[in-house]
Amino acid sequence: MSHRTVIPLRRIFFLVNGGTPTSEPENWGGEVLWATPVDFGSNLTSITRTRRTLTLAGARSGSAIVPSDSLLISTRAPIGNVGITSTRMAFNQGCRALIPRCNADVRFFGYQLEARRLDLQAEGLGTTFLELSSERLASFPVAAPPYDEQRRIADFLDTETARLGQLVSLRGQQLRLAEAKRSSSMSKAFSRQDYMPTRLKYLLASKPRYGVLVPQFIDGEGVRFIRVNDLLDLSGRAASLRQIPNELSAQYSRTITRAGDVLLSVVGTMGRSAIVPPELQGANIARAVASLRPGTDVAAELISAWLTTPEFMRQAADATSSDTAQPTLGMEDLANFKLAWPVSSAAQKRLLAAVQASQEQHRVLTRAIEAQVRLLIERRQALVTAAVTGQFDVSTASGRNVTEGVSA
Repeated sequence: MSHRTVIPLRRIFFLVNGGTPTSEPENWGGEVLWATPVDFGSNLTSITRTRRTLTLAGARSGSAIVPSDSLLISTRAPIGNVGITSTRMAFNQGCRALIPRCNADVRFFGYQLEARRLDLQAEGLGTTFLELSSERLASFPVAAPPYDEQRRIADFLDTETARLGQLVSLRGQQLRLAEAKRSSSMSKAFSRQDYMPTRLKYLLASKPRYGVLVPQFIDGEGVRFIRVNDLLDLSGRAASLRQIPNELSAQYSRTITRAGDVLLSVVGTMGRSAIVPPELQGANIARAVASLRPGTDVAAELISAWLTTPEFMRQAADATSSDTAQPTLGMEDLANFKLAWPVSSAAQKRLLAAVQASQEQHRVLTRAIEAQVRLLIERRQALVTAAVTGQFDVSTASGRNVTEGVSA
């Protein structure tokens, strides 16, 4: 391995700032791709499409166009995501472009900047939000080995990170299959012919209700506030939830939660459900969340499990209003949804045991797959860092000795 020369980025790249044109229609919807930080992620990637495009006039008047094989780096919200332009491209003020001014493999420097994302973030300044300035980025020190070595390292990392990416994709497929299996299991559990067709409202102690229409968040002591994304993992979230004033929560007292209430997303994102844990008793909910309070001797776990079945989703799709900006499920419609329900307490206990066993099997499986995904991500980070810092010679090393223990 050759000696690693360390020089500032400005010695290798021209830096170009981006921008956003005015809103006139003639500036937008043309053939010029217009990248923003949301168009590329935390791993180095080729940017082949963008959410919005500009006309040539719009790009010239309010942005900047850089050639293909330039690096784009996000310099605010977040700092340090890196992409490679696949064609000529414009970009907004949340990015800066790096155009090679000498013989350089942009992939090598892209991987190096990815590996040093935390160092880039440490260079950010600002009070409202952190931003990496042009001057600090231009002065950022990078290793600059000979071009042939840059190319060898980049070729090696392209191959090995692609392999790891395929493994992550495979784990994603496994998670989707696990969810389909769980959904099928729940559907089968609620499909016994000896169950009684029952409207949901007859299993509840009160009508389903929407939550707070317009929250006012505070930093001091208040009432914990549950939003749609919180339903993904509600247990253990008490400390991280936002808070609203006590007086605002009092105005929506009918949706103040009790332990064992079932919460359901009913606006936009449809069908996420969770049971209120004891530590969140007394919290309140967002307008996009409905509160369902099970009646006496009705297990919340059974209500929550049924809300994940294809039967519930079909009824929700039929009842969802499209008159509003976001699809919305009405509370009266929800109350009248039909499900097959065991009549006797013994049958309910058997159903609950079956549901709990299926849910636990699903949790064990998904946790194992998610742990493998985290391990793959860590291995990728270790591999990139080791390669760009010269910890091993890529002409003799295999990525598998860094990713040992991870297989398809």
